[in-house]
Amino acid sequence: MDGVTIAPTILVFDSGLGGLTVYREIAKARPDARYIYAADDAFFPYGDHSEATLVDRVCALMDELIASHRPDIVVIACNTASTLVLPHLRTRFRVPFVGTVPAIKPACAQSQSKRVTVLGTQATVSREYTRTLIRDFSNGSEVALVGSARLAQFAEAELHGLAVADHLIAAEIAPCFRDDGKRRTDAVVLACTHYPLLIERLQRLAPWPVAFIDPAPAIARRVVDLSGPPAGGGPPVAAHAVFTSGGPASERLAAALAQFGIGGNA
Repeated sequence: MDGVTIAPTILVFDSGLGGLTVYREIAKARPDARYIYAADDAFFPYGDHSEATLVDRVCALMDELIASHRPDIVVIACNTASTLVLPHLRTRFRVPFVGTVPAIKPACAQSQSKRVTVLGTQATVSREYTRTLIRDFSNGSEVALVGSARLAQFAEAELHGLAVADHLIAAEIAPCFRDDGKRRTDAVVLACTHYPLLIERLQRLAPWPVAFIDPAPAIARRVVDLSGPPAGGGPPVAAHAVFTSGGPASERLAAALAQFGIGGNA
């Protein structure tokens, strides 16, 4: 019917639970959509695997997920998968894909001190893709790259109900903060979708206040650009989760997913 917006089916994919931060923002923007959250937790963390292995793995999974759920849009809510696999996916499938890239451009644009840090997994900060973004969008800022070996795992552990001590998180983020007596870091790009899960801890443990830049709002805006504005109607439909390991490993994790509005396996 003319003038009627049809609610899309949106697949949000991540190596684990970090994509929940992206899903949360997209669901705010399109609360009417049908959502599938797919976590390749059996292969987490992606940084432990070779590039060729990840390309083969994600392409094969996407074959299954697209055939099963027939999404209108697929969001790759993972920096590692986006930088490696998106070109292959866009060649292979007709469905539109939205990727996740470090929010270097907005961070550098808003920085007053012109000292910015990109905090990501070791795989993300070592990629030429990330360095190209810095060359293209640093806007006169001095940009440091900090690779964290454990922060994504800490975020996963917390959602599984395993407490992580403050000093362990503080040690992972300490290299982000630079102060030469004249200028100090005022913006930190969260270049892994897991990190915003720890945002309250990051803000509390930071040695001084900074802007932590989360890419999720920009991803949500891109989804709306592709799908159109939300349709009117009834209450939001509960999202469903798919885990390559088989399902949530604990009642605590199931409860955490429920807080994001996500139910059991689709």
